[in-house]
Amino acid sequence: MQFGFFDDINKEYVITTPETPLPWINYLGCENFFSLKSNTGGGYCFYKDAKLLRLTRYRYNNSPLDNNGHYIYIKDEDTIWNPGWQPSQTPVEDYTCRHGLGYTVISSSKNDIKATQTALVPIGDNCELDKLTIKNTGNSVKHLSVYSYIEFCLWNAVDDCNNFQRNFSTGEVEVQPEINIGTAAMSAIYHKTEYRERRNHYAVHAVSTAANGFDTSRESFIGTYGSPAMPKAVKEGTSYNSIASGWSPVGSFRIDIDLEPGEEKEYVFIIGYAENPDDKKWESFGIINKEPAYALLEKYNTPAKFDTALA
Repeated sequence: MQFGFFDDINKEYVITTPETPLPWINYLGCENFFSLKSNTGGGYCFYKDAKLLRLTRYRYNNSPLDNNGHYIYIKDEDTIWNPGWQPSQTPVEDYTCRHGLGYTVISSSKNDIKATQTALVPIGDNCELDKLTIKNTGNSVKHLSVYSYIEFCLWNAVDDCNNFQRNFSTGEVEVQPEINIGTAAMSAIYHKTEYRERRNHYAVHAVSTAANGFDTSRESFIGTYGSPAMPKAVKEGTSYNSIASGWSPVGSFRIDIDLEPGEEKEYVFIIGYAENPDDKKWESFGIINKEPAYALLEKYNTPAKFDTALA
């Protein structure tokens, strides 16, 4: 069975089915920030050290395989699907994954909606960028909800998966439901586990628009007995605006979209690393200094800036 082919002109490997024998992974990164991106959107990212400074969680022994990643869900009435097929495994049409030199493009279609997720790590900055391009290819108006979803790692990847008695008490986040970064309205979630005690760094997950809702508690988003395959929040078409306190912090934004026939919209999702000098850790009591995060977000807060980074 053939699973893909080399595109010599574009210097890409093109995968034509999400159901490859094992996850086929592209390694993105430069200087200090790195991301592993599979052909179904699975993977994780880290700063300098994949063990000690891992931003997002990945379980190597998951069943089904490759079931943690940087996912985008699309809710179209009663249909829930992902551009990369995982984790919902809802059948999609016209699936391709193009692993290129420093970027990955995953594209598929469902019910007259075409979605493309393009991922890269920009040169010189500590972040992963994911641009979603979503287009209505049909003849009627579409009312959609789009969700991002990442699961934060509690920094030390080994400790993260075994010391639960301690770890389930440490998770902390801050949320800015709407903030103006430069000329763009954005939403941002900050993962700050252990920042008060012994760290001077945090992770940020943001989107290039003011989101309609968010979640930072895994149990709220997927449900106590749920799974990433069909999260409770997505099924119900809502967000709970949950604030994680301990347990498993996540980052999820909901964007409600109306698309006229032939209309296309683009959004940039950012996962980044920021750190402060010890004497500048705090903006005010208990509130982290977000200046390094703001500087990063302003560089990539529009689809046009993403395209420049990709060029």
